[in-house]
Amino acid sequence: MSIVEQPILRVQHLEKSYGDHLALTDASFDLWPGEVLAIVGESGSGKTTLLNAVAARIAPDRGSVHYRTTDGELHDVYQMTQAQQRLLSRTEWGFVHQHAADGLRMDVSAGANVSERLMGMGDRHYGKLRATAIDWLQRVEIDAKRVDDIPRTFSGGMRQRLQIARNLVTKPRLVFMDEPTSGLDVSVQARLLDLLRQLTREMQLAAIIVTHDLAVARLLAHRMMVMQRGRVVESGLTDQVLDDPHHPYTQLLVSSVLQP
Repeated sequence: MSIVEQPILRVQHLEKSYGDHLALTDASFDLWPGEVLAIVGESGSGKTTLLNAVAARIAPDRGSVHYRTTDGELHDVYQMTQAQQRLLSRTEWGFVHQHAADGLRMDVSAGANVSERLMGMGDRHYGKLRATAIDWLQRVEIDAKRVDDIPRTFSGGMRQRLQIARNLVTKPRLVFMDEPTSGLDVSVQARLLDLLRQLTREMQLAAIIVTHDLAVARLLAHRMMVMQRGRVVESGLTDQVLDDPHHPYTQLLVSSVLQP
């Protein structure tokens, strides 16, 4: 079996509690190269907790996360040192926050925001860094003339596109996205979704996207998992889950959101 035919990520039996509150229970799934997985559910369903546990942003109480590196070997993320986790997070992984200010340095230029991850990998040639930053600004539909402007002067949609450029410039293999279109105007959401769909396809990115919006899941994701009260209650191909939901909670979500 080739590397392409094996999962890039293997999540097994993750659990997380906060005091007496069980936020995540026995979550398991595989993610394949080039696959986009949506995690959906209402607020408090555990979807963001799951995303953060998989992305090594919070430590689970139980379970494991294994990531397949370019050499084809599965590595236990939680057996890595903090330095190894940080290196993974700024090279082969990306994380797009719901609020772009959480994923950007708001007081340095757009170009510096994009270049920072490249510099973390050892790139030091100013001309090359600037040219790459300008190229990526243009790829995410930001005018190259804004390269020296700080994100505080950008609109919400522009900040989110800049955050995407900052994450994808190092050509990661896996990207985590936490409600990336939430809080944006409908027209801005549509442009951002088109951009995300284009980039994930072009770059053959594996991605996990958390969203409460089933329309976003249908547009972006090959497969989806539905969460309720910390548990995965249904999973499958996105169109199959949305067009023929089996679990009562999924049926309720679909009927209340997708139908007039």
